[in-house]
Amino acid sequence: MEPQDLTKVVLLACGSFNPITNMHLRMFELARDYLEDTGQYIVVRGIISAVGDGYKKKGLIEACHRVDMARLATDTSDWIKVDAWESQQPEWVETAKVMWHHYKELMTAEQNNDYVDTAKKRRIEATKHSFEDPSSYHTRRGKKDNGPQLKLLCGADVLESFGVPNLWKHEDIAEIVGRYGLVCITRNGCDAHKFIHQSEVLWKHRKNIHVVREWVTNEISATHVRRALCRGQTVRYLLPDPVVSYIREHGLYSAESEQKNADVVLAPLQRHTGPSSS
Repeated sequence: MEPQDLTKVVLLACGSFNPITNMHLRMFELARDYLEDTGQYIVVRGIISAVGDGYKKKGLIEACHRVDMARLATDTSDWIKVDAWESQQPEWVETAKVMWHHYKELMTAEQNNDYVDTAKKRRIEATKHSFEDPSSYHTRRGKKDNGPQLKLLCGADVLESFGVPNLWKHEDIAEIVGRYGLVCITRNGCDAHKFIHQSEVLWKHRKNIHVVREWVTNEISATHVRRALCRGQTVRYLLPDPVVSYIREHGLYSAESEQKNADVVLAPLQRHTGPSSS
């Protein structure tokens, strides 16, 4: 395929990034290598979106610190950037709505491109007036429209969390995997294909889910990093050096911070089990 015939892809990673680790960054590189190796895609951008404080996860430090650390971690990258919109929202925002926000941003950027034809600009403009109906633009897009695609980048743990009762709305899962698509990085002990097979909604949209195997064993997790920090142990080479320095400078992660939100119900569980939930 000629470069102009390749489908542009933007990878969006949503999560706590508490703190951001080298594995988070490696996921982007693995996903880009996999997609571009198919000969169908060119990955043009990676976006890190940290969840807001309203998520109420146990041990979640302030979003301003998590965003600053992510920016330090990506400072030397020429294609991975940090977006603070989600982290700045006063309440927790569902991932499907975060994706819709970034999709509208992509369409606005596409519209401002002088090379976009007038008819396509009209289609893009229509997406900016409806937050509730993100399917409108997708429905009208023709196969010859080679605009950028937005895909959610995640680990197998996120894929498996789709099966946790009340953590996700069924329509949000369908929106994410059906309208946008998913790139899932797996690790040892995770059978993403089995979970897809066992889930009706994931099986229905299986062709829109890219499973990428990480063959180099890497079990870095933010949970283990925080535990090491609380115990006064080194985390060098698990995190980018500027992030390690930032944590030290601001005195982040302690036994006290790990108890933050300990008695609070996670925001998705509050919302999806409340009286207004469907």
